[in-house]
Amino acid sequence: MQLSETVDGGLRAARSGVAVLIIDRMLQGEDGLSIIETLLAEGNSTPALVISALSSVDERINGLKAGGDDYLVKPFDIRELTARVEALLRRGGDVRVTRLHVGALEMDLVERTVRCDGKPIDLLPREFTLLEYFMRRPGQIVTRAMLLEDVWNFKFLAQTNVVDVQIGNFAAQA
Repeated sequence: MQLSETVDGGLRAARSGVAVLIIDRMLQGEDGLSIIETLLAEGNSTPALVISALSSVDERINGLKAGGDDYLVKPFDIRELTARVEALLRRGGDVRVTRLHVGALEMDLVERTVRCDGKPIDLLPREFTLLEYFMRRPGQIVTRAMLLEDVWNFKFLAQTNVVDVQIGNFAAQA
């Protein structure tokens, strides 16, 4: 099956380890439900909110049966969209993700393995945790304070260079 750039781009983004998917049904002549169906076939159960102008009961049922966790009809109030996304996040959808994909990197959270372009990478436990932290936040700015609190569990602003040393070790391996 040949996927359009929009659907293909949606699949790439969804495979990068996002917490919730927001999928529009109408994507350049294709049904966005194909993204959800493909991901489910791959074992990816990231929660999905389907949005669409297709509002009949049958269309909503199709969206839910295809794997959507919720269905929101256009036009909608942005506050309702936000509330529905928050509800999906409360269900702990991110916990179900067992593989993270960012670029050429693939991380298996169950087996605790990492591959880059299919080649295994050996990491120490803290390195694995640090890389997982980065992979769960692709494109986001991460501060030293965030790393100290979330990765090293420092609950105060420590005067330490532990983050610099660890990042330096990553750079040396690259």
